Amino acid sequence: MTTFTLNGRSVTVDAEPDTPLLWVLRDDQGLTGTKFGCGVGMCGACTVHIDGRAARSCITLMGDVAGARVTTIEGLDPGHAHPVQKAWAALQVPQCGYCQSGQIMQAVALIGHFPQPSDADIDAVMAGNLCRCMTYARIRAAIKDAALEMGA
Repeated sequence: MTTFTLNGRSVTVDAEPDTPLLWVLRDDQGLTGTKFGCGVGMCGACTVHIDGRAARSCITLMGDVAGARVTTIEGLDPGHAHPVQKAWAALQVPQCGYCQSGQIMQAVALIGHFPQPSDADIDAVMAGNLCRCMTYARIRAAIKDAALEMGA
């Protein structure tokens, strides 16, 4: 049994300590916004926040989240009104959309560390989040717009 805070509420999950967090989120908790991509932490589709930091849920084990605060895309802002979500929609960032929840979660963490991110900051932090549709220019623009709104 593992107890942690998920999107602001305490949950206790009956899963082995070596179970990937991703499977608990999707299969046990029904939070399918977090996507399975590669399974080895290289694509970023499964990015969530653990205690405020971006983490790959496919390689994070349940034993590692005991007592932690986990936030998924569903918990970021249930009304989809987070500045990053609004910028994503305004600039029509997604094409297929599969990677976008991970992209958004990584972008929120990026802005938390770099409130006025440069292109180099964005490229460095977002490099591990892959987009097969190649919407990187729109991703960068949305991050800059959201950072401006969050700093205002």
